[in-house]
Amino acid sequence: MLSMGRSFGWLWSAYAVSTYGTWIAFGAFPLIAVQVLHSTAFAVSLLEAAGLAVAAVVAFPLGPWVERRAKRPLMIVMDLVRFLAMASVPVSYFQGSLSFGQLLVVSVVSGTASIAFTAASGAYVKHLVHGDRLLVANGRFEGTSWVATAAGPPLGGALVGLLGPVVTVLANALSYLLSALGILCIRGSDVAAREASRQPGFFVGWRFILGDRVLRRLFLNSILVSGLIMATVPLLSVLLLGEYGFPAWQYGLAFGVPALGGFVGARLSPRLSARYGRHRVMIVSGWLRSSFPLGLALVRPGVAGLLTVIVVEGLLITCMGVYNPILATERLQRTPADRVTQVLTTWSVSSKLLQAALMVIWGGLATLTSPLAAITLSGLFLLATPLLLRTDSGAA
Repeated sequence: MLSMGRSFGWLWSAYAVSTYGTWIAFGAFPLIAVQVLHSTAFAVSLLEAAGLAVAAVVAFPLGPWVERRAKRPLMIVMDLVRFLAMASVPVSYFQGSLSFGQLLVVSVVSGTASIAFTAASGAYVKHLVHGDRLLVANGRFEGTSWVATAAGPPLGGALVGLLGPVVTVLANALSYLLSALGILCIRGSDVAAREASRQPGFFVGWRFILGDRVLRRLFLNSILVSGLIMATVPLLSVLLLGEYGFPAWQYGLAFGVPALGGFVGARLSPRLSARYGRHRVMIVSGWLRSSFPLGLALVRPGVAGLLTVIVVEGLLITCMGVYNPILATERLQRTPADRVTQVLTTWSVSSKLLQAALMVIWGGLATLTSPLAAITLSGLFLLATPLLLRTDSGAA
């Protein structure tokens, strides 16, 4: 395995522990809202969509502010903010004062801090890792994310069964604290763009993305694909758990096993790029990831339906594992060092806002038709998104 240095090792470890914590607590807030606070289905949907959208809006002005500051101390602060926000939930629970409003506030605060952390960490990775190692570094982050996606929810489910839903939130809080300690161990230079303070307004990221023909196409493709895929996640839950009556363990299996494909794809991404060229691998994997979701239209009750979900999601996630590190590398390499955090903030905010909007729209479509019909419609729209990947550039 290619050595990336001790500093990268600490950063990777910090990312890994916080990512595992996040996925262990996956679904904890809706579960608490239903089982502890006895919230309605609409309130749970509001918690998911509103927390996502409000965090994105609040985080949007942070781009220039993050750009001007040293990235390591900022990442530590954002980890501590997320730790305190998450830790407040079990504290209030044991005091008997936990409320729906607090869950919403914590969702917004942690989501905002996560956007700022991601933007700062992207700029720091570009500072820390140079040349052809950048794709390898992004591949390791991507692979870690997919392994955590596969292992975290089942582990979290076991913890919920043994100790209750609040314990996973506490585990998530502690993961942020451990992440902050890992980043604190990093030594060496840092990066901060002082000149960014002279840039007017909060739309520098959008202006830069839209002004670069390649980034503009990649940006539009990225937010549309993620938005259309995420819009179907709640509907697939309703379809499998509600209409088709899948037990919870089968539902977890349907999404845990395919996530391993993301790890495989992330490991293959640098090798495929070296052999066939980054641009060609990006185009092919981008087309494939937008084609497979239509297979969910074939999902039916029973074992055959379970296998269909596993196969379709596995193929989709494997392609995402190949595609995402190349996208992250292309984005960083095309963005000047003094614009990275603003571009990443704009990218993240735009994606989250569109996801929230499409979740609401697709929820309405499912109400008017059926969850399966709405999922099928998303798959049909996804077939057109790869047209944006015709970047006319061999640099990707």
